[in-house]
Amino acid sequence: MIDRRNFLLAGTAATSAATLGFVLTAKGAEGDFPFTLTEAEWRERLDDMQYYVLREHGTERSFTSELDKLYEPGIYHCAGCAQALYSSEAKYDSRTGWPSFWEALPDAIGTSIDTTFMMVRTECHCSNCGGHLGHIFDDGPEPTGKRHCINGVALTFVPA
Repeated sequence: MIDRRNFLLAGTAATSAATLGFVLTAKGAEGDFPFTLTEAEWRERLDDMQYYVLREHGTERSFTSELDKLYEPGIYHCAGCAQALYSSEAKYDSRTGWPSFWEALPDAIGTSIDTTFMMVRTECHCSNCGGHLGHIFDDGPEPTGKRHCINGVALTFVPA
């Protein structure tokens, strides 16, 4: 039988482990990327929301991106470094409030495990600059069954 002291210690340990897991994984993709800038250069290059999403792994509010309902032919690029990421041909309406795609362009993104918010998700980032784009889920349409749920502020659209 667990006593009050052991219950509190276990709760504190679990909270500490969860917090440490958040701190260790909230940064997501780190490492060497072909396109790099200093923090000051990123802040100068990006607006506040883009910096929050791309560099601090934030999330924009759903249904706020103009790109969510855009279905013109073209290519979606990284707002941080301009690398081509997604084709409009792979875009679909997921009804989640964020631009969604069933696949990325070849070698355009990288992935890492995100354990923030007490869940395990697949984070996707630009393979060129490491900018956080969003997450990939297994509830998308055929042919991949994947849903790349991407922050609109992390993207720029170039019409065909």
